[in-house]
Amino acid sequence: MTQMNNTRLGIILMIATTVVFAAQDGISRHLAGEYNVLMVVMVRYWFFAAFVIAVATRKAGGVRAAAKTEQPVLQIVRGTLLAAEICIMVAGFTILGLVESHAVFTCYPLLVAALSGPVLGEKVGWRRWAAIGVGFVGVLIILQPGLGVFDPAAIIPLVSAAMFALYGLLTRFASRRDSAATSFFWTGTVGAVAMTAVGVWFWEPMSTPDWGWMALLCVTGASGHFLLIKCYEVAEASAVQPFAYFQLVFASALGILVFGEVLETNVLVGATIIVAAGVFTVWRERQKKLSL
Repeated sequence: MTQMNNTRLGIILMIATTVVFAAQDGISRHLAGEYNVLMVVMVRYWFFAAFVIAVATRKAGGVRAAAKTEQPVLQIVRGTLLAAEICIMVAGFTILGLVESHAVFTCYPLLVAALSGPVLGEKVGWRRWAAIGVGFVGVLIILQPGLGVFDPAAIIPLVSAAMFALYGLLTRFASRRDSAATSFFWTGTVGAVAMTAVGVWFWEPMSTPDWGWMALLCVTGASGHFLLIKCYEVAEASAVQPFAYFQLVFASALGILVFGEVLETNVLVGATIIVAAGVFTVWRERQKKLSL
C-alpha cells in the first residue's frame, strides 16, 4: 500500500472517529443532564478499562508487558488528568451545550503548541506564535468577556482544553520511554480506578432506556479509540490531524438538531478563526519535519 493510499485511509478513519466521538459527546450530554457527571464518567471508564485490558491481552507479552513502565508516576498523572478533563468537559456540555463547548475546546492544539516549549523544550517559531495569538482572538470572540456580564461558566471548555493539551504533552513526554500500548493501558486503568474512587459515592438508579444509552456510550468510547489507533497506524498524525476538526461540525450539528441549541454569530466566527489557526500550526509543523 502506498503512502498516498495510507493517508487517504487515515483521513477516512479520522473522519469516522470524529463522527463516533461526536455521538459519544451527544450521549454524554443527555446522560449528564439526567444523572451525576461523576457516575456517568465512572461507568464509561469501566468499559474503557475492560477494552484496554482486552487489547493488551492480544499483544505479545499480554497485560504484564503493556503495564511495564519505568515512569509509573507520570502515567498515573496522565490517566488521572484525562479523567478529570473528561468530567469537566461533560459538565460543560450540560451547562453551555455542545456547540459553544466544542467551539472553545478546538483551541487545544494551539495550547499544545504554546506549551510544547516549556514542557518539552521544543522550539516554537514566530509563525506558530502568531497563529496561537490569532487563535486566542477567536476564543475571545466566542467568550465575549467584555460584553455585559461575563458568565464564568464560559471558561469551562477553555479549562478542559488546557487540561487536554497538558495531557497530550505528557503523553508525548511519556512516549520517550514507554510505548503507545503502555500509555494506552495506563490511561484506561488509572482513569477507571480514579473515577471509581470518586464516582461510586454519587451512584444513582438509572432507567432502563438510559442504561441502553449508557451501553451505547461505552461502545462509542471504545470504538472511537479503536478507530483512532488504526488511523495513526496507517497515516502520519500531521497528515490527518486537520480532519479532527470535523468533530466540531458533527457535535454542533447534534447540539442544534437534537438539543435545540443555537449557533450564535460570534461562536461561528470565533470557531472559524480557531480552526484556521489550528490547521496552520499543524501545517507548519509538517513543513518543518519535511525540511529536516
